[in-house]
Amino acid sequence: MTNDHFDALEIRSPAEREAALLARLPHQVAHAKANTAYFAAALRDVDPASITSRAALAQLPVLRKHELIELQKRQRPHDPFGGLAASSWGRLGRVFSSPGPIYEPEGRSADYWRTARALFAAGIRPGDLVHNSFSYHMTPGGWLLEAGAQALGCTVFPGGVGQTEQQAQAMADLQPNAYVGTPSFLRILLEKADELGLQIPSLTKALVSGEAFLPPVREALLARGVKGYQAYATADLGLIAYETPAREGLVVDEEIILEIVRPGTGEPLPDGEVGEVVVTLLGADYPLLRFGTGDLSAIMTGVSPCGRTNLRIKGWLGRADQTTKVKGMFVHPEQVAAVVKRHPQLSRARLVVTNPDSTDAMTLHCCMNTGAGDAALAAAIAESLRELTKLRGAVAFVYSLPNDGKVISDERKYD
Repeated sequence: MTNDHFDALEIRSPAEREAALLARLPHQVAHAKANTAYFAAALRDVDPASITSRAALAQLPVLRKHELIELQKRQRPHDPFGGLAASSWGRLGRVFSSPGPIYEPEGRSADYWRTARALFAAGIRPGDLVHNSFSYHMTPGGWLLEAGAQALGCTVFPGGVGQTEQQAQAMADLQPNAYVGTPSFLRILLEKADELGLQIPSLTKALVSGEAFLPPVREALLARGVKGYQAYATADLGLIAYETPAREGLVVDEEIILEIVRPGTGEPLPDGEVGEVVVTLLGADYPLLRFGTGDLSAIMTGVSPCGRTNLRIKGWLGRADQTTKVKGMFVHPEQVAAVVKRHPQLSRARLVVTNPDSTDAMTLHCCMNTGAGDAALAAAIAESLRELTKLRGAVAFVYSLPNDGKVISDERKYD
């Protein structure tokens, strides 16, 4: 640990990091296949020893959150984790619940969720008192940051959510150095402290997550002397990426393999293109391989000025799970991807849903690989769309589509 970096992993060469991650990958695939029912079935015909590159990894199926919900529902109460956990009761320290419901296991290793790295990047140091206003009830939010803070050598006040007046009083009494929680709640706490005439001059650092860290909120905190940084984490995966003093995107965690894929597919996208964040977790207890977060982002080119050399992403750019209901039927991004796959002349497509005359209508906007589309191809694509979605839609050929990750664009108006 130095003044600037949590450990040497953050500043190793990109080639060294990639080689180290890919060396661990076949062992993780073998572990998942041998110790979880889900991956034993999903990877039945896969030789783990062959998964030694990103190209090989991209051939494995993506598991998305809506599929995880269904897996868990089908297997409860026999297996609350849907056949994905490699550890059982006793070997796990805690189990949490997120909306769905989805049940997430927590292993017993120190800093299981790997958040100490993000706390350090936010300026939090050993010996700091951290006021934690993430929830400790049922969901893992509070525990994610508590584990990282304690691993870093901090003391934690478990404020949780709500009880604004009592939390503001505790902050005034204890004078914490740092806050973790949502940015909006920190603003509420500081305004409550003002209302009560309480002073908290010790508070100068914050690591926030759980919602967008909008510039007006960031600037309002900075005006009070609080430097806030953001972390991107989920209840399934723990830390994915975090902000650094460079404030140029979010640096990816050292213990994961991150891909950006075209929504509805497992196809990796070039750097700069917006797509779904897919993560392979290199942990023993919950060995998630190619887990689709449902979030949109894009990989930034170049290296962060802060000296950290890992990949950077642009932050949260929306939701990849753009499932929508048309004429009472659900339409999924995977179905749009399947239409494109049937017609090799197409490079990309976007399904635009409108409601002229208050009636739902679909138009598939298609980009060609080469040449121009004709009436025969449009009819064939329309037939594929009808067959795969059970709904009729028009086809329009376009020269380009925006780089925003949208596969389904719901443009209906209801006013």
